[in-house]
Amino acid sequence: MNNTFLFKHPHPFALEAGGELPEVELAYQALGKPNQDCSNVVWICHAFTGSHDAEDWWQGLVGRGKLFDPDKYFIICANVLGSHYGSTGPLSIDPRTGKPYFHTFPPITIRDIVRAFDLLREYLCIGKIQTCVGGSLGGQQALEWAICQPDLIENLILIATNAQHSPWGIAFNESQRMAIEVDPTWQESHPLAGINGMKAARATALISYRNYETYNITQARQGEPLGKPYRAVSYQKYQGEKLAKRFNAYSYYILSQVMDSQDVGRGRGGVVAALKSVKAKTLVMGIKSDALFPINEQAFLAKHIPGATFQAIDSLYGHDGFLIENELITKAIKLWQKFIKLDVNPMYDFFKNLEQKVVG
Repeated sequence: MNNTFLFKHPHPFALEAGGELPEVELAYQALGKPNQDCSNVVWICHAFTGSHDAEDWWQGLVGRGKLFDPDKYFIICANVLGSHYGSTGPLSIDPRTGKPYFHTFPPITIRDIVRAFDLLREYLCIGKIQTCVGGSLGGQQALEWAICQPDLIENLILIATNAQHSPWGIAFNESQRMAIEVDPTWQESHPLAGINGMKAARATALISYRNYETYNITQARQGEPLGKPYRAVSYQKYQGEKLAKRFNAYSYYILSQVMDSQDVGRGRGGVVAALKSVKAKTLVMGIKSDALFPINEQAFLAKHIPGATFQAIDSLYGHDGFLIENELITKAIKLWQKFIKLDVNPMYDFFKNLEQKVVG
């Protein structure tokens, strides 16, 4: 059964950084059915190179018999603007020229993506989102939505994300863009432009997604003879090739800039003031070994979002743990759901005492 649909907004769409898109299309997936009062909506926001197919990239959490079960919930996941999987992006046709945007695709921000999502929400006649969840870039979207529409989201789940993208994270992203820029094909206008640069960019990104201990274990040196590729070398090249088969350098470049744009305090009196405006019941989850979105960033969110609960997760896999540690994440969310059903607001220290039950 095909659960993928295309929403089209055939009107100019103004962008936060200036300029506009003459029209907007969003590819989205709808799983399950809304109940009578449409109170079972779960909106999933995907990460950097993810897609609207949440059952694919978040298999451990989305699907029948899993935490987000389409037999219980009406689950929506939309592909972000600028991406490669059906929404308006650099390879889309610019109706003003009849040609792909390529390098002329304008800069977009997290707020632009959320505003586009809200157009889709209105089209689907969704008046309330029971749960909005996202990790990494997806968490940035979910948080922004909860701030710009405080009465829309009842329950907010933020995983391995932040309120303002750090200079550290921006530096990683700029290093990746530099890798794309030195590819001699990058200045050309065709779908494969910059593809070898993107392979190097992905290899750079992977270092930030994992960490020192991850590589020590998963790519351990095991008597590799001289003249043969080290496991870590083969792994980096494999990851670059793997992404090149399913993505393009234009989208990669644009979405890295989107991540950099995250600053919920912009025009709102600062980050803390913006976070204090969140009305949703909120669970913030951080991964102790995350080098890209360090756990202190999630602790900051939990400290300043009113009534938020904080949960730390142990994982070997660093930032990528939000895509891998499905069992631990499921346990943590279920435990939090029990608290909010009882209308209990556990303090940080109390919830921290339960941490071993989740990660043990």
